[in-house]
Amino acid sequence: MIFVGILLVLIAFAFPLLFVLNTALKSQAGFYLDPAGVTKTFELSNFAEAWDQANFGQYMFNSVLYTLTSSVLGTFVSLLVAFPVARRIMKHHSMWNGIFVLSLFLPVALVTQFQLLLRLGLYNTEMGYILLLASAVGIGPLLLVSSLRSVPLELDEAAALDGVGYFRYLFSFVVPFTAPTLVTIFILHALGVWNEIILATVIFSDDGKFPASLGLRGFQGEYSSQWPLLAAATIIVGLPIIILYSSLQRYFQAGALSGAFKG
Repeated sequence: MIFVGILLVLIAFAFPLLFVLNTALKSQAGFYLDPAGVTKTFELSNFAEAWDQANFGQYMFNSVLYTLTSSVLGTFVSLLVAFPVARRIMKHHSMWNGIFVLSLFLPVALVTQFQLLLRLGLYNTEMGYILLLASAVGIGPLLLVSSLRSVPLELDEAAALDGVGYFRYLFSFVVPFTAPTLVTIFILHALGVWNEIILATVIFSDDGKFPASLGLRGFQGEYSSQWPLLAAATIIVGLPIIILYSSLQRYFQAGALSGAFKG
């Protein structure tokens, strides 16, 4: 019975992906003739045409830049915030845990962020967009607080006696101990940044700075849409993040379990 349930869950998740792939392999005429039917052709040229038509070379470069830089910064910020809370260096450490949880449910203040970037002169800039994305640490501090409590306090004392500086201690000792959790936070942050579309719409007025997620709009017209090309473009956009997750899956699982059950 358990295997039947697992099979049903797999089908539920796999069906949308297979449907998109099926649509991506159709011609425009074939799609309008039978939108939901199994494709009788394999229009692999849709992928090349989608790449060229939507200027995906530039958009994909932008997305990789935004994702890598903001995810690395966001993971680092999570570590800086979580360590003093986990070690109870900060006053009212329990209150900070509550703030971490509360921040997960607060709405995104787009108007405030827009005004902030305007005043700082960072509107329509890659730097402003990256800084906003990096500040959205999400569940990262919570996972790290739980994981950091498994690092022995004696290690802190030994490092202090040896004269090891704060940041050197973080990178030389804490990071190796919490590497799976840090990878988990990086993946979660990268997923959010790669799929982000609302903030980019507000921040950027220059099409050349758009991420790949916004590049999908080029296949939707006022009166008709190029659905096979849009499906092909959707696969192109989703493929890098699928490869990233697949390559780091074992670290993701170890980090998620570490952050969830250690405390």
